[in-house]
Amino acid sequence: MPRFSEGYEAQDNRTDWSALRARRRWRPPTDVYETDTHVVIKVEIAGMKTEDFTIAFIDRKLSISGCRSDLGDKIIYQNMEIPYGEFHTEVKISWPLKESEISAHYEEGFLFVELPKHSREFKIPIKQVRE
Repeated sequence: MPRFSEGYEAQDNRTDWSALRARRRWRPPTDVYETDTHVVIKVEIAGMKTEDFTIAFIDRKLSISGCRSDLGDKIIYQNMEIPYGEFHTEVKISWPLKESEISAHYEEGFLFVELPKHSREFKIPIKQVRE
């Protein structure tokens, strides 16, 4: 009987792909690009609702996770390329940002997270010291 790295054992020499795949966390295709005013994270993840995503920005890392469920009951897969189950992607951000203005929206199978850039210029006022 074949053994899989996740500890799943196939029964009767047939592989239950849906059970095997449900145990793996996968990473959706993720693009990171820059405009004049924003850093944009674009994640290709069709078949989701906005409440299915968890987005966090901690220690200069943007983390996006969730779970995509396969709603249909299948008896036997002939081909299975679309990943289901828990997913996670993480992007390290090196740009200075306006963290309080980060926003996200989901449309047509893509999640967009927009991180407003912060100016690198800082003016430091000089205080007068009286003697």
